[in-house]
Amino acid sequence: MKPSNFNTYYENIDFKFWYDLCVQKGVLRHFEKGESFVQQGEVAKYIGYVKSGSLKYIVYKTDGAERVVGFEFSGEFVADFPFSLYGKESRVSIEAVTPCEIYCVSVREIGQQMKSDNELYRKVAEASSALFDTVYNRYIDLQIKSTRERYNDLIEQQSNIFSIFSLKDIASYLNITPTHLSRLRRKGR
Repeated sequence: MKPSNFNTYYENIDFKFWYDLCVQKGVLRHFEKGESFVQQGEVAKYIGYVKSGSLKYIVYKTDGAERVVGFEFSGEFVADFPFSLYGKESRVSIEAVTPCEIYCVSVREIGQQMKSDNELYRKVAEASSALFDTVYNRYIDLQIKSTRERYNDLIEQQSNIFSIFSLKDIASYLNITPTHLSRLRRKGR
């Protein structure tokens, strides 16, 4: 049940708690390839457990160019977390890259329950801290690691990534051009 930790915050959350919340209280929804889980500028309706499929997190530059800032895989959670729980507009769009089956739980219900459920509030705080740690580490890696090192880390974490995501998406995530990524792939590890 537990993922291979592409998103390392899974190592620091109560995975079973979030899995049980999504699967037991959620509704299994289907998302087609290209369909949005949430759009930038909207408040997300759900958090979810990805039963099958993959998604990408996207931001848009001022010129409208798309930048990929994250990936989700089967066996992971998808959310505009924790912002959606507080009714804040999403700063990202989350889009299905393959057809997805996701157990979706209403963020409105979770947000309401957090007001009276100290254990849930604590779980959200723990998950927020773990997510911050992951994002901060990625930011630091962008500053201190070479492109080759970040590429190798990505392949080590998710060896089949090229069978799921486009070269353009992976290059965007690594903050390099598709041409540069092609050169890295040709040279191997």
